[in-house]
Amino acid sequence: MKQFEFFGKQVSRRQLLTGTAALGSVLVAGGLTGCGGNAQASSIRDIGFWHLLSGGDGIKMQAMISRANEANPGFKVHPTVLAWGPPYYTKLAMASAGGRPPEVAIMHASRVPGYAPGGLIDPWDLDLLAEHGVTGDNFAPRIWEKSQQNGKVFSIALDSHPFVMFYNTDIAGKAGVLGASGQLQEVTTPQEFMVMAREMQKVTQAHGLSFGYLGSGSQMWRLFYTLYKQHGADIELIPGQPMKVDRDAAIESLEFMASLFDDTIAAKAGDISTGIAEFARGDSGMLFSGVWELPTLKKAGLPVDAATIPTLYGTPAAYADSHSFVLPRQLNVDDAKRRDVYKFVSDVLKGSISWAEAGHIPAYQPVVQSQAYRDLTPQIHYANAADSIAYDPEAWFSGSGSDWQTYFAENVQNVFLGRDKAAAGWDAFERRTNTLLSRPNPV
Repeated sequence: MKQFEFFGKQVSRRQLLTGTAALGSVLVAGGLTGCGGNAQASSIRDIGFWHLLSGGDGIKMQAMISRANEANPGFKVHPTVLAWGPPYYTKLAMASAGGRPPEVAIMHASRVPGYAPGGLIDPWDLDLLAEHGVTGDNFAPRIWEKSQQNGKVFSIALDSHPFVMFYNTDIAGKAGVLGASGQLQEVTTPQEFMVMAREMQKVTQAHGLSFGYLGSGSQMWRLFYTLYKQHGADIELIPGQPMKVDRDAAIESLEFMASLFDDTIAAKAGDISTGIAEFARGDSGMLFSGVWELPTLKKAGLPVDAATIPTLYGTPAAYADSHSFVLPRQLNVDDAKRRDVYKFVSDVLKGSISWAEAGHIPAYQPVVQSQAYRDLTPQIHYANAADSIAYDPEAWFSGSGSDWQTYFAENVQNVFLGRDKAAAGWDAFERRTNTLLSRPNPV
């Protein structure tokens, strides 16, 4: 009997004909019963959602999306996850300009000033938002202020994620630097901080502080900008004008950072991964990093607590950004889908206690004020950072994952390695910034 190959298997002609007939029956039956199913499916509106959240954050976001989908049978949100940084923002801009954007997307709040003026994102309708129980009063003033451009709200913050200080309570206790509350003693000057770090180094016999920075402009910038803002100083980036900056405060901040990398307080050189690994194995007492590292540190089984980075120059400040929902510009707005987006965003905000579990500070204040949030440790110990967060100075080229932070690294990394003076590194970065300020916004 003649044999045929079917999906890699040898079958006879009779088997093939029998199987095909059976398959045809299934397809016909499926087609008949599927008419009702397809009609039902077509009534469910598909909502495209782009974000750049990966790892533990991505898992948490997917869970929140799933809960929103289950609670709202009229629509289904379909997430697309893209690479963090310039690739994501470039693709989002191209999609909006080309008329093929998702219905909703996540942007860092610091990147919105580069997109709103060019019409790449639409403002939010505050009345429609209020219909779903979300108003400006639900957000901390600094966060709500950041959501606006020229009097219109262009982003709705999910969180604030500040740069903080994690510490090992066992090491801190042995070093004698814990207060009566069981939390780290307060230090208010650079010198006091360095003394505390050296006491922890005596316990670890390695380092007092972990802070990996090599090759990461974002990591360098987060600590620098925290210290700079603690001077009570601002940076203004006005197109067509030179950068307005407190040069002395900038140089002093860089010099203090460089002084930490003495192979006693902190390693002379290391990247983010080595810094986190060092802290996780107990070879340092403190770690400067973002709140998003909390799940990793807890998984390592560390006796970990956290606090805002100590105020060393008089003014409380912590570098931070916010993952925020935006409405990419639609050539033809589907009113039903847009209303679905408002419902989806409100559901995620109201359910953001799970986002807090990942370390982030929820932007939606009813969650922050809940007992469930107050029971989260160490999250509650740095919740006050939301009152002093420092977003990047506004410009079309600044913000999280921007090339501007890469330029910062290119000019100041050698300062931290001891190869350049702080003044030389800062002045070079300032010149590079002034070149950007002389150019128009490309989007």
